[in-house]
Amino acid sequence: MSARELGVAVVGYGYAGRIHVTAWNALAGQGAPCRIVALADRNAEKLASLARLEGNLRRSATGDAPVDLTGVRTTTDAASLLSDPDVAIVVVATPTDGQAELAERALLAGKHVLVEKPVALDRARIERLIERTRGSAGLCMPAFVMRFWPGWAWIAARVRDGTLGAVRSASFQRLGARPQWSPFYADPERTGGALVDLHVHDADFVLHCFGAPREVTSTGTIDHVTTLYRYEGGPAHVVAEGGWDQANGFGFRMRATVVFERATAEFDLGREPELLVVRDGCAGPVELPREGPYVLQARALLEAVLAGARRAPVTLEDALAAARLLDAERASLAVGRAVELRAI
Repeated sequence: MSARELGVAVVGYGYAGRIHVTAWNALAGQGAPCRIVALADRNAEKLASLARLEGNLRRSATGDAPVDLTGVRTTTDAASLLSDPDVAIVVVATPTDGQAELAERALLAGKHVLVEKPVALDRARIERLIERTRGSAGLCMPAFVMRFWPGWAWIAARVRDGTLGAVRSASFQRLGARPQWSPFYADPERTGGALVDLHVHDADFVLHCFGAPREVTSTGTIDHVTTLYRYEGGPAHVVAEGGWDQANGFGFRMRATVVFERATAEFDLGREPELLVVRDGCAGPVELPREGPYVLQARALLEAVLAGARRAPVTLEDALAAARLLDAERASLAVGRAVELRAI
């Protein structure tokens, strides 16, 4: 490995792990100073497989290419990677219940970390991770990939710069069948249900665009939730629906509609073009970056590391804020009424 390259190790070779391997390989192929050097998974059979990517987002997010592990060290012992001097960045793509512990160990070993959402099911575990790794030389970035999804990043930028006027309404929808590619998804004690594993993307994006709401009102179940976010001085209508209780074979849907004062932006994953802006009686496509969101996410962390940044582009505090918001939504589901965020 070149002295200027940063070695990347991916822990967990399930669906998410394969996406991250593909993204970092693509980044390296563009000439970025990084390279996948190691891959860990408890299942040795996965490490021997070069199967094609599977899952909801195969075509739009990652392409349909096999994952090439030529020259990459593989191991069933993730701990061995933490002492490897060739590893500078650890990507934690394990099931949710092991993410925080591994991220903590990697940070304490002096590595930079990209850890899959939601980081932990328990908000207190994220707080502990923040406290235990305070002062660590490494950056820790939760993988809230919607912040890097080109169409959604465009929407967030328009919310911030105000070029289309203030937001009047924002609605987000993320629906599908429960993932079938791993038995992990059948256990709500490990996943937190669709509320945590799927809807967390929209909860984080709401926070990213509008900050913390005053209160939330949620209806449904942890496997199909609709939440209304109420703001003081913010948009009058912000709502998100997320669920994976559809029949097996139901196509994955990811949509966003944001009504600004002077235009409406509409994103639909299943449409070409994905993002349209409607104004003055006409709907026009928005030209977006061709790179996939996972490559853009990896580049954001890599650039922060190379620049010696003290904070990651997305922080553990952001993960903590998302966990708190989900706790409020869960509480609202339980009591059947609005819950103020300050009470959580």
